[in-house]
Amino acid sequence: MWKYTEMDLRKNDIIKLEIVNSDLGGSGIGRHEGMAVFVPHSAKGDVINARILKVKKTYAYGKIEEILTPSGDRVSCPCPVNGKCGGCVFGHISYEAELKIKEDAVKDCFRRLADLDPPFEKIHSGEKVYGYRNKAQYPVSEKNGEISAGFYASHSHRVVDCPACPLQPAEFEDILKSVVDYIRENNVSVYSEETGRGLIRHIFIRKAAVTGEIMVCPVINGRKLPAEEEFCRRVLEACPAVKSIMLNINTADTNVIMGEKCRLINGSEFITDGLAGLKFRLSPLSFYQVNHDVAEMLYDKAREYASLTGKETVLDLYCGTGTIGLSLAKYAGRVIGAEIVPEAVEDAVTNARINGIENARFICADAGKAAAQLEKEGIKPDVVILDPPRKGCSADLIETVARMNPERIVYVSCDPATLARDCKAFSEKGFSIGSAAIYDMFPRTGNVETVVLLKRT
Repeated sequence: MWKYTEMDLRKNDIIKLEIVNSDLGGSGIGRHEGMAVFVPHSAKGDVINARILKVKKTYAYGKIEEILTPSGDRVSCPCPVNGKCGGCVFGHISYEAELKIKEDAVKDCFRRLADLDPPFEKIHSGEKVYGYRNKAQYPVSEKNGEISAGFYASHSHRVVDCPACPLQPAEFEDILKSVVDYIRENNVSVYSEETGRGLIRHIFIRKAAVTGEIMVCPVINGRKLPAEEEFCRRVLEACPAVKSIMLNINTADTNVIMGEKCRLINGSEFITDGLAGLKFRLSPLSFYQVNHDVAEMLYDKAREYASLTGKETVLDLYCGTGTIGLSLAKYAGRVIGAEIVPEAVEDAVTNARINGIENARFICADAGKAAAQLEKEGIKPDVVILDPPRKGCSADLIETVARMNPERIVYVSCDPATLARDCKAFSEKGFSIGSAAIYDMFPRTGNVETVVLLKRT
């Protein structure tokens, strides 16, 4: 098959381009004499002049030089740094157009990567397009004496100052300003990835949607903050709803945001939220879905797919703080959860206790090792819940779960490509897709959540 070479299209060429499609990364896609050209912040229906930035063998990247004819999907974005920050890749188009892109992208992954065509429901979304996030992790940087706190620019670790992100609760702006003022006025050093020196790395903030409680947690390259009492005073004056101020210790030379150790400096070590009719205690290291309302919708669908009668053994792998498994507990005979993060397991055990749930057990282990351990114990789950990180499930885990021979597998995923790959692997081991649903857990961003029911054939 003939392919383009770099001689056909060169860097800095300016070409006229009609955008005919969009991808999950927020880039519009046009074709120049048959070659795909990806252009960020463009929209289907745009006619643009695009400057070519990079040329590969079969595709190219460009940027908008001029919009000749704007797409009917274009809207104004309420964020002043839209296009600079790497977050809201769909801030420039209508929400209806965004939902269509996400739905099509998930279906395309299944067809193209796995040769599967599941019976998808129409994509589900919540009422909030903005202000829905219950957690933010703001990187902090210093340049020429100026402190910036916000988010990383696309495909970089350059901090774009963004004190008022429309996706976050309004209180986060006041808290972030109080922390930046504290850093500036107390001459607190800011961490540099280049040198590995400096104290403040990130500012972590979490809000419980039901109770309104807020947790503030600076991530530091050290053991303590200068003037910790003043730090707490400033934060509490800025936002009296703050119930927990923790320090997270991360002295490693890594781009992983959170370290393994936390220390309380004011209030409680946790905040409490309500989800699916249960109470959940949340620590800084707890995994918890960032969109409370859509998470409840997704958990309802997971329960529907699990089809529990009150007798089943449910195995909840990658259980985090136990949210999905505990929401199913009263409908099942027993729930066994597995999670590799010790603090999350402690939270899951606590969450079971405070909700009076006695038929749940939690194991601190890698999902694959936990499944193998339970297999050796002779435990045969009727239903397996999978909610892995973006990389999906390992081949060994898929093999072990298939060998357990559950009636149903409910697979929750934030990455449609690895989900499609794993569903294909399960289909080769005797499971077929019964139902599938897409949830827009992350409006305006390039992320989407999907839940699939796999049935033993």
